Amino acid sequence: MSLELVGLALLMLAVTYPARAIPLLAPRFERLPPLALDYLRLVGPAVLGAIAVSDVLVGAGADSRPVLVVGWESVAVALCAALVAWRRNLALGLLVAVALIAVLRAVGIA
Repeated sequence: MSLELVGLALLMLAVTYPARAIPLLAPRFERLPPLALDYLRLVGPAVLGAIAVSDVLVGAGADSRPVLVVGWESVAVALCAALVAWRRNLALGLLVAVALIAVLRAVGIA
């Protein structure tokens, strides 16, 4: 077992725990204005989308610099986003995107 990452884990704890503990420590958190609650509900999906897009569309070039990568995974992410916007069902969009990539990889295209 390596202890190299313990410091990083403690730093992450110090940064993320207070934000997660606010609803427990502030009983009036539910009384935020509706606009603030709507905003907070959208933070998670926005961060997830940003991570997915950066993971799919950004790759390392020959000189280790970031480059734009457009492939079947990009098509799957776009299809997922379109399905979620159209059907308002995240599970359906993710299922279709994963199935598309699985089929394309199974037949050797992606």
